Formats: sequence, structure tokens, C-alpha cells
Amino acid sequence: MTARLHAFVGLFVVLSAAMPAAAQEWQATEKVDHYNVNGASPMALYQSIGERGPKLSLGRVIAHTTFKLTWQRDYQQQGQACVLASAKPRLVITYTLPKPAQKLSPDLAAKWQAFYDGIVEHEKLHGQFMKDLTQAIQDVSIGLRDENDPGCKKVRAALQAQLKPISDAHVARHSEYDQVEMSPGGAVHQLILAFLNP
Repeated sequence: MTARLHAFVGLFVVLSAAMPAAAQEWQATEKVDHYNVNGASPMALYQSIGERGPKLSLGRVIAHTTFKLTWQRDYQQQGQACVLASAKPRLVITYTLPKPAQKLSPDLAAKWQAFYDGIVEHEKLHGQFMKDLTQAIQDVSIGLRDENDPGCKKVRAALQAQLKPISDAHVARHSEYDQVEMSPGGAVHQLILAFLNP
């Protein structure tokens, strides 16, 4: 089975909860999950990836990146006005990557490492896109205000209206990146060829 390199899967969860009204720095948590592959040659390892790689809607892939994004938001009532005083994200990015189940020969290990490093580089940029998304949401969130909004319903609705175009642009960015990287002559395509060719 031919393995595809990447399919973007995002778990985008937005939760609102009270927190102190202060601008706070945030940092993503990044995790790596490995799945085992078998083989004593580049082609055998690549075929094992096709059999064991993460299974997504379009089939199995070599690697993929997922994220879970939650928020703590502080909506403050100020008389009849409402302001979104702070929005603190919690972003967890998980990279799923292949790992040989057995020790490889020195030559094969060197080829695998170059292949693996290229996959990691590709997936890390997807992770950066997710960090950029989170920052873009925070940037449009903090300071949202409506002068006649008892109950803060208008401000919440205004925030939701901001999120869709940001999310749509984010998904398009991932798709365009993969299309370029995996097209003939693209970085990922070249990476696979270099790994499989003698």
C-alpha cells in the first residue's frame, strides 16, 4: 500500500471559563507518538509504513500532526458593556511518526535518519501553523467589547464570527503546504525518492 505523508487532522475545541483579567504569555505543549515499522531495506520499511501508518479518511499516512486547543476566557461586565478582558490558550500538538522496531544496519540507519529528519521538519511546520492559528485567535479575542451587552452575548457572538475565517484560512494553509511539498519535485517527494533509491 502506498503511504501518503500527511493528512491534517485538527481537534479544535473552544472552552470558555473565568480567569484573572491579565495578558498572559502562552506556550504550546508538543508531544511525539511513534508507531513501529519493520524492514531491513528502504522499500521494506516504506511498505511497512503503508501497512502500519496512521489510518485517516483517505488511507494510511507516513506521519501526521494533530492538535487540541482549549481556551480560558474572562468576559467582564462593566455596567451595560461587556469586554473580553483576557483569553489564555492551552495548545497541545501531537506528532505521530514512524520508528523502526529493530536495529538497522549502519547504511540503512543513516538513510532512515535522513528520511525521518525530513518528515519531522515537514510536520514541525504544520505545528507552527497551529501555533500561528492560536496566536491569531488570541489577537482578535482580547479587547472585544460591546457597550450595550448585558450578559456578554454580543461579544461572544462577535468572537465566533471572527473565528470562522481564521479557521478556514488555517485549513487552506495546511492544504496548500502539503500540495507543494508532495507534488513531483516537492521536498517530500524528493525525500521519499532519496530514501527508496539506491
